[in-house]
Amino acid sequence: MAGRNADDATPVEGVRERKKRLMRRQLSDTATRMFLERGFDAVTVSEVAAACGVSEKTVFNYFPSKEALVLDRLEPAVDAIRDGLADHENPPVATLVNILGREIRGITATLAIGHAESVAGLRRFGDLLRHTPALRAYQSDMMDRFATVTAATLAARVGLDPDDPEPQIAARALLGLWRVQADSLHRHLTEGCSPDRLVDAVLADVRRAARLLDAGLGPWNSPGNKLTK
Repeated sequence: MAGRNADDATPVEGVRERKKRLMRRQLSDTATRMFLERGFDAVTVSEVAAACGVSEKTVFNYFPSKEALVLDRLEPAVDAIRDGLADHENPPVATLVNILGREIRGITATLAIGHAESVAGLRRFGDLLRHTPALRAYQSDMMDRFATVTAATLAARVGLDPDDPEPQIAARALLGLWRVQADSLHRHLTEGCSPDRLVDAVLADVRRAARLLDAGLGPWNSPGNKLTK
């Protein structure tokens, strides 16, 4: 069981948690490398398991599907959206921008060392996602799940049913910022762009899009506000 630091309330990672985290990273990193080298459809889960020295069952204990091995960052994003939007003090648009900011900084952190090689790797990864039907379908399913979670959380804030049109369209508009970020990253990801400049350029595009949403989502920006049908 994880303990806590003596000086603050930050949980201390226990041995078991650390082993699970490292195994999850090893499985995802190994699978991604193999998919980039040979193609997503050409690599089986059992081959990924063998490369990591574990059983195929172990892989599925960590990841619900082969696609999740590549897109493992999406699962924590669901929780981040739910937790962030559940706080009525957090304006929805600003909350999504902050979540996307953390994500893009995590993605570009790999560019600090071996910049040219990392840029090429990220571009290959983007191409893998765009050109693999199974991965595109998985992303679409995850966005539907994001929309369901987001609509439910927004509806609770203003006293509406999650199936009402206002939280439904608000959720989809917010999640459109994810596509803005992905497209911006693809556009700005060049060998001559430093990690800091890349983050600034992508976040600038996200914030430009976000400004268009603020007015329409005004009712959610005031804590305790209720909408009526």
